[in-house]
Amino acid sequence: MRDLKEYDYSALLLNLTTSSLSKAQRRWRIAYAAIYSARAMLSLVKEIVPRRIDPEASDASLSLSYTALESHDGATINSMPLSYVPDIDKERLVEIIKGKSLQGIQALGGIEGVAASLKTNPTKGIHGNEQEVRRRRDLFGSNTYQKPPPKGLLFFVYEAFKDTTIWILLACATLALGFGIKEHGIKEGWYEGGSIFVAVFLVIVVSALSNFRQERQFDKLSKISNDIKVEVLRDSRRQHISIFDVVVGDVVFLKIGDQIPADGLFLDGHSLQVDESSMTGESDHLEVDHKNNPFLFSGTKIVDGFAQMLVVSVGMNTTWGETMSSINQDSSERTPLQVRLDTLTSTIGKVGLTVAALVLVVLLVRYFTGNTEKDGKREYNGSKTPVDTVVNSVVRIVAAAVTIVVVAIPEGLPLAVTLTLAYSMKRMMSDQAMVRKLSACETMGSATVICTDKTGTLTLNEMKVTKFWLGQESIHEDSTKMISSDILDILYQGTGLNTTGSVCASDSGPTPEFSGSPTEKALLSWTVLNLGMDMESVKQKHDVILVETFNSAKKRSGVLVRRKSDDTVHVHWKGAAEMVLAMCSHYYTSIGSIELMDPTAKNTIQEIIKGMAASSLRCIAFAHKVSSNDSGLEEDGLNLMGIVGLKDPCRPGVSKAVETCKLAGVTIKMITGDNVFTAKAIAFECGILDHDDKDEEEAVVEGVQFRNYTEEERMQKVEKIRVMARSSPSDKLLMVKCLRLKGHVVAVTGDGTNDAPALKEADIGLSMGIQGTEVAKESSDIVILDDNFTSVATVLKWGRCVYNNIQKFIQFQLTVNVAALVINFIAAVSAGEVPLTAVQLLWVNLIMDTLGALALATERPTNELLKRKPVGRTEALITNVMWRNLLAQSLYQIAVLLILQFKGMSIFNVRKEVKDTLIFNTFVLCQVFNEFNAREMEKKNVFKGLHRNRLFIGIIAITIVLQVIMVEFLKKFADTVRLNGWQWGTCIAIASLSWPIGFFTKFIPVSKTPFLSYFKNPRSLFKGSRSPSLKKP
Repeated sequence: MRDLKEYDYSALLLNLTTSSLSKAQRRWRIAYAAIYSARAMLSLVKEIVPRRIDPEASDASLSLSYTALESHDGATINSMPLSYVPDIDKERLVEIIKGKSLQGIQALGGIEGVAASLKTNPTKGIHGNEQEVRRRRDLFGSNTYQKPPPKGLLFFVYEAFKDTTIWILLACATLALGFGIKEHGIKEGWYEGGSIFVAVFLVIVVSALSNFRQERQFDKLSKISNDIKVEVLRDSRRQHISIFDVVVGDVVFLKIGDQIPADGLFLDGHSLQVDESSMTGESDHLEVDHKNNPFLFSGTKIVDGFAQMLVVSVGMNTTWGETMSSINQDSSERTPLQVRLDTLTSTIGKVGLTVAALVLVVLLVRYFTGNTEKDGKREYNGSKTPVDTVVNSVVRIVAAAVTIVVVAIPEGLPLAVTLTLAYSMKRMMSDQAMVRKLSACETMGSATVICTDKTGTLTLNEMKVTKFWLGQESIHEDSTKMISSDILDILYQGTGLNTTGSVCASDSGPTPEFSGSPTEKALLSWTVLNLGMDMESVKQKHDVILVETFNSAKKRSGVLVRRKSDDTVHVHWKGAAEMVLAMCSHYYTSIGSIELMDPTAKNTIQEIIKGMAASSLRCIAFAHKVSSNDSGLEEDGLNLMGIVGLKDPCRPGVSKAVETCKLAGVTIKMITGDNVFTAKAIAFECGILDHDDKDEEEAVVEGVQFRNYTEEERMQKVEKIRVMARSSPSDKLLMVKCLRLKGHVVAVTGDGTNDAPALKEADIGLSMGIQGTEVAKESSDIVILDDNFTSVATVLKWGRCVYNNIQKFIQFQLTVNVAALVINFIAAVSAGEVPLTAVQLLWVNLIMDTLGALALATERPTNELLKRKPVGRTEALITNVMWRNLLAQSLYQIAVLLILQFKGMSIFNVRKEVKDTLIFNTFVLCQVFNEFNAREMEKKNVFKGLHRNRLFIGIIAITIVLQVIMVEFLKKFADTVRLNGWQWGTCIAIASLSWPIGFFTKFIPVSKTPFLSYFKNPRSLFKGSRSPSLKKP
């Protein structure tokens, strides 16, 4: 039976009859004891009953709620009892952390005392079972922030009402409704005003719904992008969990580039430096250690070193939580394309306003001069005409003019961009790319250069040691037993202590589990499984004095350790083979002797490194020295222990993806930290370099060589470079700057903290979702979730699809706008009336803008898009091809509808109402047929792939059904009359001629010179305005 000391109430029971207590106090004491005794008895029942049912049940399975869990090596992980009340005042602890009070921590028994109070074993963590985690979350809160509620639908309805045009239309509708009811009675008089009200209502609802949908999309994106994976210690095992699942008491592992997930205290680690600029605004990095500054704060970044942290406050109890709760996610980001479209919309709107003003003046002049008739009678007869009739007529004329403005302004353009971006973002997520910034969707389509990393992007990042050289001897798997025990002991030190990885026993079998970076896992796996290292034994035999963590500048890491058995101090370095070799003056042999590294020996070892690198192996060297100095890591006079070659195979499909990008006119440049021979071998394997290249010498450079060029040399050679080896993040940044100055649109992949400047400088920053640090992800525009270059090529295709879909819609939309404007203007000036009424034009505007945007904005990308050259920075948004197509269709529609307007009654022998309905019906059907033409701007076959786009087919069907309802059943609402079968057939026949016209139009050649350059109007209205020196915020 388990000891019941934790349920010890003896002191309480002994004091129950203390004479100093009053009668009432004693009663309260007895009641208090009874409650806790009942809890103790219930706990015993929970423990005894399962034992009687299953006597062999393990303690571990029964003790999760209220006892300590025995671990494999006898250490215990404290579990939180059901009745547990923290020994620490939570509010006081939060205040101590926020105030960085060392005295406060000491008063609580130091960091170890805080850990004990939180029932955390610093070396084993907490229990990972759901019950334990839930109890901690209930006691201390969850690691989430209270954000302001997202904007609701009513907010966007209110925003839609801010449009001045809407208010003018509502005013016209109100006047029309009032005068209509007065003139014709409520039964007949509400139609015109009521119709405008309904049409305006539909426009507002559609606008509000689309904006509301976009807000929801951003909210989902925000949740996904904020869901960071954190490494914690639970049940003696390192595991990755969501940042939202971190609880007080967790032990969190931190390394360079990580974002700290909660407020906490430094438990263990080396050389830890933190960037607190996000909180304090100070750019200097702060050193964190166990003694002087153990405080770590949520939202800050690790810039150097590694550590284990005890979480003491989460969510709203952290400083970061308080800050974040007051910040709302901004979803009103305007992409460069949206800005260009706003300019385009504004320009067209001004043209529409001018036309509307002319129509208004012409109609008012014709009315007041008595040149308009109604039912065969002159409408205006001077003073004889009632004031009500005059006002009603003026309102009708103003409504017609305002409606022209409504039709002229292509509200569908922003909607089309929103739909396209939202749709592509959703689809790209399933294609392993998470868009963090909207502008990247469209900018990626213009990319001319992609600068990519090698490890994990072009390769699988699944390292395995395949070669091992000890000095000048090649050691095979079957000959490792011949290595001297002294040499093995030094190798154990070099791999087991100079590492950020770890080894732990596996539940699934005898093979242990390895954690850390792919390189660290490969080295630990090789040392444990091939050389027989016992990691725990090595750690217990040595004390770590000093650690220098790996960084991309030095490309090495070091450790200073003291061996307990003889008190000797050992220096160990591990890193890029050439870098470590340069630090060595001697080398070890397999029998344990130390040989002088003369020039001959050094050349031999250098050739060994070159040979391994040429086989696309990553070369890592180990160096060692017994030192008399325990205050620093010596960097010269070392003994080379050995060189290992790690194989990292290319990803399947990467060669095809590189070839696809090349065909798309995009240059691929590989920037890697590996040596030049490994880099070249991988570049040839991936297809970045070709074996028949004549300029191979210029195509491959080292980082130091590139940075030592003069500025003129760099600008001259940067476009020819395709592989940069032994590069640092600053070299990558330098290359990106040079390429942008040359006018290229540059996409860059990066995963490290030091890649952040290059990711920010590039037009499109692509960070890696698996290996990428949080700093890199935060600096990027798109996160490649599977770290695969094939996904980068997919993002390129989606970027071009976004741009192409928006161009399709612009062509379609402007055809509608041009035709409607010209028809109404000519008819108003010549005949004094507009053939398309306010309600009809609003209807066309609604179905063409909304449904048209939905149909054309959701076309999926095709491989044909990757056979075109990149768009570039300054290419016109409305190309000559688009001008050719839209002008051909507009001229046809204008010609047909004007013939119907002036000769329709005599041609078809129908009355005026039927003629007006024929014009309206033909106009809408022309747009339906033209929607097919808009699917392809240059290809003559517009039906290819149509069966795969069910949404497009569905929208066309819905548009036709709505049009039939409008004409046949909503006669008074739409001011139409019923058409017979022959008249419907005529409308369809006229509209269907759009197809052959579109087909033959595409035979007309177009000039490469932008159409608008022939006019004196500013070209900047329709052309990209971003210069290479400008950078997205």
